[in-house]
Amino acid sequence: MSKASVILYITVGILVLFLISYSPKKKSDHDHHHGGHNQHHRLKLRSSFNFKPTRHDPVPFDPLVADMERRREDKEWERQYIEHSHPELVSHSQKETTSGAGHEHAPGHESQPEWEDFMDAEDYLNNEEKFNVTDRLILLFPKIDVSPADGFVTESELTEWTMQSAAKEVIHRTQRDMDVHDRNKDGFISFSEYEPPSWVRNSDNNSFGYDMGWWKEEHFNASDANGDGLLNLTEFNDFLHPADTKNPNLLLWLCKEEVRERDSDKDGKISFEEFFHGLFDTVRNYEEDNHNSTHPYHDLPEGPAKQLFSQLDKNDDGYLSDVELLPIISKIHPDERYYAKQQADYIISQADSDKDGRLTLAEMIEHPYVFYSAIFDEDDTDDDYGYHDEFR
Repeated sequence: MSKASVILYITVGILVLFLISYSPKKKSDHDHHHGGHNQHHRLKLRSSFNFKPTRHDPVPFDPLVADMERRREDKEWERQYIEHSHPELVSHSQKETTSGAGHEHAPGHESQPEWEDFMDAEDYLNNEEKFNVTDRLILLFPKIDVSPADGFVTESELTEWTMQSAAKEVIHRTQRDMDVHDRNKDGFISFSEYEPPSWVRNSDNNSFGYDMGWWKEEHFNASDANGDGLLNLTEFNDFLHPADTKNPNLLLWLCKEEVRERDSDKDGKISFEEFFHGLFDTVRNYEEDNHNSTHPYHDLPEGPAKQLFSQLDKNDDGYLSDVELLPIISKIHPDERYYAKQQADYIISQADSDKDGRLTLAEMIEHPYVFYSAIFDEDDTDDDYGYHDEFR
C-alpha cells in the first residue's frame, strides 16, 4: 500500500473515531438487552443446511461471521450425513438413550442442532465489547478497497471480496465431501469410490440429475482434466460445481446435458421450438444490446428468441448442437461471479447514500445492517421480531 493510501486511511479513521466519540453514548436497558447494538436490531447467524439445495445462498460479508456459520453448518452436515448414510447409527443411539433414561424422548429429540453453541455465537455477535460492527467495518474497509486504494469501495472491488469468501465456502464444502468419499485416503476420488447423494440414489430414474447424468461416469470423466482416472481436489470441485470450471471438456459436457434435457423429440439437437419453450427465458438478456433491430422476425412475439437462435446456429441448419450452446452456457448455469456481482449490486444500492455508484467508509458505517443479517424489532418490544437477511 502506498504512503498516500496509508495517510488517507489514517485521516478517515481519525474522522470516524471523532464522529463516534461525539455520538450519544447513553444506553437504555433495552440497548444492553440487545448486546449494545442499535436497540432495534439483533444480529443473526443463518442456520439452514440441506443436502438437496434449492437455491443459491449468499455468502456472509464478514469473514468472522462466515467462519461461525461454517462451523454451524459443519455440525448440521454431520448430523444429516449420519441420518442419510447411516440411519442404523441413529436408531441405535436412540434406543440406547431411551433405555438408559428410562423414558422416551419427544420425536426428533436426538437430531436437534447444537443450539447452545449456536446461541453462544449469536450472543458473541451481539456483545458490543466483543463484536463491534463499526470497528469491524473500519477493519474490513481497507481490505476491500484495493483496486485502487482510494477511499472508495466500487462494485468490482466488492465483487472480488465476495468472490474470495464464496471460493473459500465452496472449497471447504468440497473438501468435506472429499473426506467422505476418499475411502482409501490417498487424496483422490476414483469413480468406484464416489456415490451419488442419497436423494439421487433413492429417487426414480426420471428425476432431475439422475436422468441428465449428473452423477454418472461421463460426468466424472469430463471432470478428470488430466485423464488419470482420478479426481484431485480441484477436479472434484469442478465435478461438484461445473458452472465454475475452466475445463473445456466439462463445459462441453454441461452443454450436452442441456441438449439431453431440452431435446423433447430425442433427435440429439435442439430445435427452435425446444429452445423457445425451454432455454430462451433463461438467456433472453444474452447480448441484448447487440440484437439486430432490422431482423425480419423483429415484429413477431418470437422475434428476440429467433434472433438469438440465429446467432447461436453457426452452421445454419435450423438446430442447436451442444457446441453451439457454449456461448450461453454461463447464462444457463450462472457461476459464483454472477452471484457475487448480484450481492455487490445489492449492497451498493442499499448503502450508497449519495448515489455515486461506490461506497465510502462513512456510508458503510451509516448502513451496517446491509452487511449483517439482523432481526428488526419494529415495535421496540422484546417480541415479534421481523427478520432481515443481508443481500436479499
